[in-house]
Amino acid sequence: MLDCGSEAPEFELEDQEGRRHRLSDYRGRWVVLYFYPKDDTPGCTKEACGFRDALPDLTGRNAVVLGMSADDRASHERFAGKHGLTFPLLVDPDKRVLEAYQAYGERSMYGRTFMGVKRITYLIDPDGKVARSWPKVQAADHAAEVRGALVELGG
Repeated sequence: MLDCGSEAPEFELEDQEGRRHRLSDYRGRWVVLYFYPKDDTPGCTKEACGFRDALPDLTGRNAVVLGMSADDRASHERFAGKHGLTFPLLVDPDKRVLEAYQAYGERSMYGRTFMGVKRITYLIDPDGKVARSWPKVQAADHAAEVRGALVELGG
């Protein structure tokens, strides 16, 4: 996990619609940067739909939501369309950003160990610093948890 107070690593990636996003584009705003294992799986869908439903409140608090997994643009586009996701899902084909945010590495499930994307979220402050992090996310209630932190931190 990145330490709170540390500079969030800069990136430039495309979203599901081919638009480019740089972290620096969002200076002056709070950024909810959440990493999830795979498009259209049960936990990832719950988490994404939670952020979709909380989006009006989060944007009203000067925040933007950015999701990221190792899936490609076509997969993100299908996932967003199927579930009405209106926030960017970033494409990181070489896993460079996933690794920079320590969101890619060894995982285990059902007694099996493998390399994959970890379910991690960072709340980045308007100055580009990590304000809060969640290394173990409960997908169903996570958007409310992030909203609470944003309120607590003055967003």
